[in-house]
Amino acid sequence: MKARVKFHQLIFKTPGGTSRGVLKTKDAWFLILEDNGLRGIGECSVIYGLSVETKELVVKKLDDLCDFLNSGKKPDDGFFIDCPAVHFAYEMAILDLQNHSPNVLFETSFTDSGSIPINGLVWMGSKEYMFDQIKDKISQGFKCIKIKIAAIDFQEELDLLKYIRSQFSSDDIEIRVDANGGFKLNEAFDNLNRLSEFDLHSIEQPIAQGNSAEMAVLCKESPIDIALDEELIGVDVETQGAELLQIIKPQYIILKPSLVGGFAKSEKWFALAKENNIKWWITSALESNIGLNAIAQWTSTLNSSMYQGLGTGQLFTNNIPSPLNIKSGALYYKGGWDLNLILGA
Repeated sequence: MKARVKFHQLIFKTPGGTSRGVLKTKDAWFLILEDNGLRGIGECSVIYGLSVETKELVVKKLDDLCDFLNSGKKPDDGFFIDCPAVHFAYEMAILDLQNHSPNVLFETSFTDSGSIPINGLVWMGSKEYMFDQIKDKISQGFKCIKIKIAAIDFQEELDLLKYIRSQFSSDDIEIRVDANGGFKLNEAFDNLNRLSEFDLHSIEQPIAQGNSAEMAVLCKESPIDIALDEELIGVDVETQGAELLQIIKPQYIILKPSLVGGFAKSEKWFALAKENNIKWWITSALESNIGLNAIAQWTSTLNSSMYQGLGTGQLFTNNIPSPLNIKSGALYYKGGWDLNLILGA
């Protein structure tokens, strides 16, 4: 087996605002495996400040992985313990290689003219900017809107929610909000009460990760269902996952395979969630269409009826041309691939 890496910096069409700052570019590394005329591609995707990896660690780990593979050796799980994004890239590339059909890792109804219902993502920004995004997502046919909050004035964010509910009931539009851990501990419960006026589906990560006792109280007493997101990053699902979920008892968990170590690790989280009567959904982590495609195909094998967070493929000016398309609030696989940005000189 031969292994090599191709770096590609994705550029946002419009800067993406989060509580951790504004994103203008996104680094991506593609792990390319070749064996007996077959090829597999995996994407290593990190979000600095959210992922556990630094750029320097990713570069070194990928170099070490290629040296390992090119010498005929296979890494064990311990090799990836400090770098879940590289683990996911390797898992993805191996699946692509083994399936003998380029970029089809899982043959499901999704790759055969099916679709996956997704939420429309509204980035943080000025009230006017967020207002325009909301109107645009609704006009595009999205039935579920995810709004990032905890960045501008909270009353302005409440005004945006009030506008949506003045036009659409919860039967018409499902609203999820994502605080990205942005609420202060002493304000969180009051904020949740105020948000509850708008019949929200859920809120992601209202307070910063690492405050398990406080999060447990919120999950028990909040008038809105709470979903853990950042809380799962950097947690070893096998040794720490069960205790974390049993302490906090959230209503939902959100899995980003790039951030938790891949599909196998994510499925272990699902098993723990099921044991604790916790629901879940999948979210991409700003991957290119290579990573998004793999996550979408895997998601389609799980037969979930919930809206998934897989609408990030249209964010970049220089994404990898792919069959992924969004229409009327759903993700489709229809068309062909152009891999020149990865495989070209």
